[in-house]
Parts: sequence; C-alpha cells; structure tokens
Amino acid sequence: MNEPPEAADLEDRLRVIRLLLLDVDGVLTDGMVTWDNNGIEQKAFHIRDGLGIKLWAKSGGLTGIVTGRSSHVVAVRAGELGIGIVRQGVSDKRAAVEAILAEHGLGWNEAAFLGDDLPDLACVVACGVGVAVADACRELREAADIVTIAGGGRGAVREVIERILEARGVWEAAVRRYHSGQAS
Repeated sequence: MNEPPEAADLEDRLRVIRLLLLDVDGVLTDGMVTWDNNGIEQKAFHIRDGLGIKLWAKSGGLTGIVTGRSSHVVAVRAGELGIGIVRQGVSDKRAAVEAILAEHGLGWNEAAFLGDDLPDLACVVACGVGVAVADACRELREAADIVTIAGGGRGAVREVIERILEARGVWEAAVRRYHSGQAS
C-alpha cells in the first residue's frame, strides 16, 4: 500500500530534524501549575519523555526548552536530562528559536517544535516539523504537521522522538540494546 504524498513528505522532513524544541507547561507537563504551602512551584514530568530525550541525545539529536514562564524546577529537570538549551521567561518564542538556530548553525527545516497553546503557534508553523500535543488548543492542532496521540505531560514528547527515530530507521536498534541489557 502506498502512502499519500503528504505522509512521505512528512517522513522526509522528520529524517532531517536535528533539534527538538519543547514548550514546558502543557508539553513536558500536563499544564497544571501547583504551589506548596511555602509558595514553591511544583511540576510533574513524565518519566518516558525523559528517557526519550536521552535516547534522542544518544542518536545525536539536540533538545531545547523554550518557555514563557520561568521556574527553577525546569532548570533542574533540564540539567537532569542533559538539555543544554534552556530559554525561560520568553515573550517572543519565534525570535528565541531563531536565535537558537543561528547559535547552532541550523535551518528552520532542521528543527521540530512541540507546543500546546497560542504562544507556540509561530514556532509550530515556522519549524520543519510542527507538533501539537493531543490536548493543544484547536488553532495549534490545525496548524501542526503532527498531532500526538498522547496529551501534554503524558508521553507526547516520547511519542514524537520515537516517530523521528523510526523515520531515521534507528528506533529498533535502540530498543534492541534494552533487550540485550546493553543500554546505559
């Protein structure tokens, strides 16, 4: 069975992605923001997204965070996952992404952006592959090249990483390393 031309084109675009850019609230988290009695912000991150980011890095991919809010816990999670590109408190995400691309010598076609709401729209449209999480706002879902099955904070990032690595033909090799106990 032949794939429709759009699907083949998307697979080609997925293969050239080198930089995965992520919003935080609503993408790496479910979008809920909570504070404890001491006024300390708390966020919950999906553990499979974390392993996906590590697998992405092992395949040579770069990951970056571009978020409108600032939070200490985001810096902590980024450090834990080895994410070196972290831009917090960003009011113009498209300009921030443009600067990141320039810093790394990459073109828009080599970046994928995962978002959930209107502040992410310009990046989702401009990047080589724009992704909306399943529970993103309608406008973002309509503009995206991919709408995930999983919602934000529920494994959507991992889902996209698997899809990119499958398009490159390296996902099965990554899984085999776990079968043999050689993954680290």
